[in-house]
Amino acid sequence: MADVRGGGPWGVAAAAAAGCGVLLFVDPNQPGSLLPPCLLYALTGIQCPACGSTRMVHALLHGDLAAAWHFNAVMLVAGLPLLVWLWARWVRAARSGRPTPPVPRAVGVPVVALAVTWMLVRNLVA
Repeated sequence: MADVRGGGPWGVAAAAAAGCGVLLFVDPNQPGSLLPPCLLYALTGIQCPACGSTRMVHALLHGDLAAAWHFNAVMLVAGLPLLVWLWARWVRAARSGRPTPPVPRAVGVPVVALAVTWMLVRNLVA
């Protein structure tokens, strides 16, 4: 049997790259886009903390940092670096053959607090 250590994070990286490839050619801002809208927003009109992330990535892939900031500033500044950090931890653990350690409370609690605050701010202020 082939050694698949590290296959999980690399599979996720490949899926993310494929998603970015789609976003190079499919504009989620266009009416009737092939990409689905946020289900929470579609059903309730409430923006989740990640709402706008697909449009943000589309803007980043097209070099439009101002639009990316407009679509989801918190995900741009905090979410993307957090995802990279979590993925790197996963790769490190997979390479060593150990399970990925839980996210430290010193990281998890502020992330949840930021997500809840961002959701409240963007829905109450807008």
